[in-house]
Amino acid sequence: MSAASHPRLFVPLAVTLIAAAWLTLWVWDSSPYARYLHRVDWSQTGLAGLCSVAPAGLTIIPAVLHAAAWLLMIVAMMLPTMLPLLQIFERLTAARPDRKRLLLLVVLGYLSVWGAFGLLAHASDAGLHEVVRQTPWLVWHGWIVGASILGLAGAYQFSSLKYRCLDKCRSPLMFVSEQWRGGNVRRNSFLLGIRHGLFCVGCCWTLMCLMFAVGTGSIGWMLALGAVMSAEKNLPQGRRLSTPLGAALLGWAALIVVNGLRQA
Repeated sequence: MSAASHPRLFVPLAVTLIAAAWLTLWVWDSSPYARYLHRVDWSQTGLAGLCSVAPAGLTIIPAVLHAAAWLLMIVAMMLPTMLPLLQIFERLTAARPDRKRLLLLVVLGYLSVWGAFGLLAHASDAGLHEVVRQTPWLVWHGWIVGASILGLAGAYQFSSLKYRCLDKCRSPLMFVSEQWRGGNVRRNSFLLGIRHGLFCVGCCWTLMCLMFAVGTGSIGWMLALGAVMSAEKNLPQGRRLSTPLGAALLGWAALIVVNGLRQA
């Protein structure tokens, strides 16, 4: 059977998975359990009883819930930016009997990088919250943290690293041809996903960090940021969005600083 005759179902399945992730997030956010999607003091929630009877529950149960929420956000927000690469890889491997497994390995490699970034981001966020709690001055000037995150995200939009990573993400055909090797195809498929994930994180990490400034469970902000990142990577003129986006973020940070100083 020729490669062209194989039905290409993986990308439609990926689209279905993305839609399911958005639906799950929306249902979660609209449910009585929405507080578990947002960053909260876990000791003050209804999970406190369960956490107290489970071994290391105060650490493990919140971590599992954070991981589930983060994975849903990554599938909903970042997997759409990967669809052009998946389409190319699907065509490249269409004649292989193990093509579905190879595609899955690419996706798993990609998600593993964003999962690792999520662990680091949540740990940094927890550390920052602890610093703020122990610093009365920051408690009264919390706007500094938000302005700093916005300013960092805005400034990064003008960096050469941002554009190098963005160019890799915007050239999926060239990326696959450069990164795809012979030999152990399963290992190389997983590594292809990891490498693409690393460039994707390099391109978008500061924009994802905005979720910690505006609320990790905000469906509206997830939609907005996901649309911006998809446009940057996939639209013909998407590269031109980086500069005005950076300027807008820097302007937003400046407004927060001015407003904060007025109220001080």
